[in-house]
Amino acid sequence: MAAARVLLLLSGRSESPSFAQSVCGLLGAGPGLGPWPTHCGWKRGRLVLSDRQFPGASARLPLQRPPFCPFAALDQQLRAPGAELPRNRGVDLGVAVLLQSSDQSVLLTRRTRTLSVSPNLWVPPGGHVELDEELLDGGLRELREESGLQLPQGQFSWVPLGLWESAYPPRLSWGLPKYHHIVLYLLVVSRESQQQLQARIQPNPSEVSAFMWLGPDIAAVVAATEDGTEAPRHLPRELPHSIPTVELGEDGRVRPLALPTSTLLWTTPTTAPTTEEGNERVSTGTKFALRLWLRHLGR
Repeated sequence: MAAARVLLLLSGRSESPSFAQSVCGLLGAGPGLGPWPTHCGWKRGRLVLSDRQFPGASARLPLQRPPFCPFAALDQQLRAPGAELPRNRGVDLGVAVLLQSSDQSVLLTRRTRTLSVSPNLWVPPGGHVELDEELLDGGLRELREESGLQLPQGQFSWVPLGLWESAYPPRLSWGLPKYHHIVLYLLVVSRESQQQLQARIQPNPSEVSAFMWLGPDIAAVVAATEDGTEAPRHLPRELPHSIPTVELGEDGRVRPLALPTSTLLWTTPTTAPTTEEGNERVSTGTKFALRLWLRHLGR
């Protein structure tokens, strides 16, 4: 088995969750949607999680999963031996950076439609944390690789926001999960304005097809939409009908795009068919991160 990147402290014992186990479930998550307060520490390139305080814990963060989490569903099912789930893997570790400008807007990027995992979703820059890489370093590296932004030392501050249990495919109706991550969302607050940051953005066309900046008003409406419901969403009257966006053309050049605000309010039902996999929308984990960001701003 590859080196475990996520460890759990359960009843005083350290263990690595297997790929098929729900981390939220192992930490005592109930039938509700959460989030569940979780104590976190960083030890030798591993994220350590526990439902109790422990020596070396550096933060207490909310942990949440989507209402249609396949690992939660699998916990409730009797699976026959030989189920098509990896046996020699644990839970991987990811990091995502919610970059906030000095004028309080955050950067979201749209993943390219050709990606094999989560295509066409609006998310913050992020990805795997490499071995022997610190969490912040991993987040800043992903930010640089996807957006071209390299933040000058001493020109930003940061704070961990929360943890998200992520699976792909995200629903059992799309097939058994092939990827299982705990994603740590980091808020990185730049001293530069949105305009200054945008002037330096050079999106990586292999991963990013567009980017935008969201202010608190629109972010609050997006964050309030609930995936896993059938309820239709209507655009509040006070919101603009479109949002300024920058899109990459097939020739690699950037161009302005007026993205309909309603696109960001798209929700998917619990039993969404596979035909909805590539629909453009904000990811469920990103909505969770936006709620945490707005709460942080309220402080």
